[in-house]
Amino acid sequence: MTAGTGEAIAGFLDPALPLWNPEEDDVLVVRQVRPETHDVKTFVLAPKTPRRFAYQPGQFLTLELEVGGEKLNRCYTIASAPTRPGTIAITVKRVPGGPVSNFLHDTLVAGSEIRAVGPMGDFTCLAHPAPKYLFLSGGSGITPLMSMARSFHDLAEARDIVFVHAARTPADIVFRDELGLMARNQPSFRFAPICEGDAPFERWSGFRGRLTPALLKEIAPDFMQREVFVCGPSPFMAAARTILKDAGFDMARHHEESFNFAELAAAEPEVAAEVIAAEAAIEAGPAVATVPVYKVEFAKSKRVVEVPADVFVLEAARRAGMRLPSSCTKGMCGTCKSKLVSGTVEMKHAGGIRQREIDAGLVLICCAKPTSDLVIEK
Repeated sequence: MTAGTGEAIAGFLDPALPLWNPEEDDVLVVRQVRPETHDVKTFVLAPKTPRRFAYQPGQFLTLELEVGGEKLNRCYTIASAPTRPGTIAITVKRVPGGPVSNFLHDTLVAGSEIRAVGPMGDFTCLAHPAPKYLFLSGGSGITPLMSMARSFHDLAEARDIVFVHAARTPADIVFRDELGLMARNQPSFRFAPICEGDAPFERWSGFRGRLTPALLKEIAPDFMQREVFVCGPSPFMAAARTILKDAGFDMARHHEESFNFAELAAAEPEVAAEVIAAEAAIEAGPAVATVPVYKVEFAKSKRVVEVPADVFVLEAARRAGMRLPSSCTKGMCGTCKSKLVSGTVEMKHAGGIRQREIDAGLVLICCAKPTSDLVIEK
C-alpha cells in the first residue's frame, strides 16, 4: 500500500468526518463498478473529499445526469448499508431502451463523476421495528431490502428475517452469494430465492415458478405474524398484495416501494399506458367548476392542458394522456423537475428540489398547483 493510499483510507475512516451535504457539493465520484449479474451492475460512490453518508436502509438517491444533451433525473434505491458510511452504492439493472440505465452501464467507470441529491424516502424498516420480518422482492427491487438485510447483518441483530426473492433464472439472482453468506452467518436469517426457470448452465433445484399463496406458506408458514416489506415490478407487488389481503393479513403491516421502476415503465409503453389509464379513471369531480382553471402550455411538445387550481400539474397532464417523467409523485425524488418559463405555482415539496433551483425557475410538477396560466419547458 502506498503512502497516498494509506492517507486516503485514513481520511475516510476519520470518526470526526462531517456528513455529506448535497447542498454544498452534490458531486460523487465512482470508486468501483461491480458486475452482479449479466445485466446488473453496482456503482460504489464517494464524495470528492472525505465525508460520511447518513441515511436509513431503504432510502434512495436521485441522480442528475446529462444523457445525449438532455438533463435527466432518475431515482435509485441505495443498496449499501448505513453501517458502512464511507461510501454509498446503487445497483442498476440495464433496461432495454432505458436511456439512463444504459448510460450508467456503458459510461461510468472508476473515476467518473455524477451529481446526486438525497438520501430521501420513507420506505425503511427503521420506521416499523419488529421482531420478525418478511422481505419480498422481485428483480432489481431487491436493492432496498438488501440495504435493510445488510444493516441487520452488520449489527449482528438477531432478527427473524425471511428474505424471498423472485428471479427469472438462477443467473438473474442479484446478490446471491452474499445473501447465502448472511444465511450461514445468522441462523435467524433465511434466504429463499424463487426462479421461473433454469439458467443456460445451471438447472434450478430450489423453489420454482412465481409467488403464490401455497408457495409463500411453504417458505414462511408464519408470514401472518411478520412485518412485510415488498419491492419489485408492479405485477409482482400486486400479486404479493393480493396474497396477503386474501389471507386476511393486517395490511397496516404491509409496506411497498415501486418508483425504482420508472425507467422500466418509460421503456415499455404498455406499462405507462396502464398507469395513464388508471389515473384517467379517477373522477374529475363536478362538471361545474368551483375553482379557477388555468391553461398550462408544454413548450416542447406544444401541448396545452387545462389545470384546475386545486390539481397538481402532473396529475392533470397525465389525465390528458401526456407521458411525463416522474417517480415518487410526492415531491421527494426530483424526477419531474421542470423549467417554469412563465407563470406562478403553489408548490409544497418534500426535499426533491434545492432552493437555488427554485430561485432559477425550476419546479416539481408533481406537487405544484397553478396560480396562473403557465408555460413549462417540456
